[in-house]
Amino acid sequence: MTVHRGAWILPISAPPIRDGWVAVDRGVIVAVGGPSDPVPAGDIAPLSDVAILPGLVNAHTHLELSWMRGLVPPAQSMPAWVGGLLSQRRVQEQDPVEPIRAAIAELRESGTSLIGDVTNTLGTYDLLASSDLSAAIFHELIGFASSDAMAVAKAARDRISALTPIARLRPSVVPHAPYSVSPDLFRAIAQVSADRAISVHLAESREELEFLRDGTGAWRTILDRLGAWNPAWQAPASGPVEYLDRLGLVSDLLVAVHGVQLTDPELTRLAEARATVVACPRSNRWTGAGTPPLERFYGSGVRVAFGTDSLASVKDLNLFHEIAEARRIARDVPAARLLKSATLDGADALGFGAELGSLDAGKRAELLAVRVPAHVADVEEYLVGGVEPADVRWLERHVESER
Repeated sequence: MTVHRGAWILPISAPPIRDGWVAVDRGVIVAVGGPSDPVPAGDIAPLSDVAILPGLVNAHTHLELSWMRGLVPPAQSMPAWVGGLLSQRRVQEQDPVEPIRAAIAELRESGTSLIGDVTNTLGTYDLLASSDLSAAIFHELIGFASSDAMAVAKAARDRISALTPIARLRPSVVPHAPYSVSPDLFRAIAQVSADRAISVHLAESREELEFLRDGTGAWRTILDRLGAWNPAWQAPASGPVEYLDRLGLVSDLLVAVHGVQLTDPELTRLAEARATVVACPRSNRWTGAGTPPLERFYGSGVRVAFGTDSLASVKDLNLFHEIAEARRIARDVPAARLLKSATLDGADALGFGAELGSLDAGKRAELLAVRVPAHVADVEEYLVGGVEPADVRWLERHVESER
């Protein structure tokens, strides 16, 4: 038994505790308490200048794109930015391993415990297996003109089944976006991933709304240019949430990424379904998608998580920087809610809420210690102001059973 004492303890599931402690036994949290609570017998590890909180959850990354860091410039629109990304893809057909490895290290060093990683090739699986990160691994399919959607989805499921099972890595088959996946492929993916989180890029750009409304605009042009257009496809003449609802994907498993263009009724529907919206504000600005309406997200009651997106559209993978950008955008959202989005809500969305995301007895001891100046009175507001990796360290590592 080890008892970690800190200037602040942030359970996330309860208010911060001044001069508190966390007791850990063999990699599992046993108890959390304050100065007046009886402390379990064990080795005492006093940390007078830190706040102890659960590891952060980066609910949306694309580790495979890490080699594109700094190569795709900011754009005025999402389709224009994608054009730059596709240009880079034509130059580099395979994703180099070392940038992925470095990105994983960067995530860990800046305080991330769990990620939602989107992969087209499953090439990140073994690298994540040799790291300390936990992950929902979203094997993403793209196919607007797929001729046999169920065969495509089942083949992806079989690729996942062939992976060496690791408890802290949970792969599932997911679709990319409404403008890049056929209705049949959406339905097939919903069937083969019935019990896992399903990540979808949703309501990210105005051009997506135009495409779903009448089948025109920049996304139609890109599909034509790539030879991926399906002339039998008919525009649903609806918004993106209604479209996914018709296809059977709006549920508590839905992880709707970006949501910049979501309306209030759409947010209400997602909240009713207990779905999650993942906000990536720094990436949205970079790609020209716009600014996510964070205050409307929180006001709707929908579960909100945060992601950095890939290094092709953001300078770093430090989720504390993402939280700081969220604080800049949403001044009226309490700091406690932003921190919960970056921890427990993200863990719940990715299917890890019973193990990670808060300091509760029985959960894995992924304890993050952040240096906090002695004069800080509002530790939550301090933490959403931006934290650098030099001020972060881990107190516990994964136990052997999680390997």
